[in-house]
Amino acid sequence: MTLAEALQGMISSFNPAKAKGVNAVVQLNATGEGGGAYHIKVADNQCDLAEGAAPSPTVTIEVAAQDWIDILTGKLDPTRAFMSGKLRIKGDLGLMMRFQSMFGR
Repeated sequence: MTLAEALQGMISSFNPAKAKGVNAVVQLNATGEGGGAYHIKVADNQCDLAEGAAPSPTVTIEVAAQDWIDILTGKLDPTRAFMSGKLRIKGDLGLMMRFQSMFGR
């Protein structure tokens, strides 16, 4: 599975009811083989995925591409990844806690 495929799967599991009142942009900077920059905009109970850097993200995630795929597929616990330094988050940590429920995890 590629990073783009994993992100598309994530977007398809979006739950608009859990995103009520959220207006945010999450920047994902995935490093290593198959990595890249993507951003997810959540607003008006909808989400959009785009490639590239967002001009002013609410949250920025820095992670190896394979680790992000493993998080999305349930092979790697996001809390453990964060605590071990595999997953770095800058910005609104509260949003990231809510982010998990918006995308079916």
